[in-house]
Amino acid sequence: FFLSPVALFVVLFYSYTKRFTSLCHFVLGLGLALAPIGAYIAVTGQFAIVPVFYSFAVLFWVSGFDIIYALQDENFDREERLFSIPSALGIKNALNLSVLLHVLSAVCVILPIFLMPNTFSWVYYIGVVFFCSALVYQHLLVKPNDISKVNRAFATTNGMASVIFAVCFLIDALLKNFN
Repeated sequence: FFLSPVALFVVLFYSYTKRFTSLCHFVLGLGLALAPIGAYIAVTGQFAIVPVFYSFAVLFWVSGFDIIYALQDENFDREERLFSIPSALGIKNALNLSVLLHVLSAVCVILPIFLMPNTFSWVYYIGVVFFCSALVYQHLLVKPNDISKVNRAFATTNGMASVIFAVCFLIDALLKNFN
């Protein structure tokens, strides 16, 4: 609860950041990245390292997909003197940065498997594979010379990826409690 105002401030502040920094995508990512660690602390009353990995996964994932979504506004942002990664770096470099961020996100959901062996069930692995596959699929849809599939990459793919990963994560947690 005590961290709620911090998260609220970051999320509300995000909408103003396009006026002064191209890092606005990372501000949105940070706002949403506070959720996993905040939820873990709220439920358990403790700090642990694994939720930090999930927070970083969210930071990189959201920042990466927000960059993809902002490709549509590249020209508008330049004309209106708004800041974004696509308007600062161009579409090709923005997509390359998004790929890097999504690789880092994938690493952050895979690392707990190696840091805590024998902790996760096959259900978690399915969630990780699906999530990482969705990240790859996004980048197969959107190309520097064809951004017409941004909405499918952004809304549909991210929606499915987040729900399926969350469901797999929760089923994995329930399986641990019943074993």
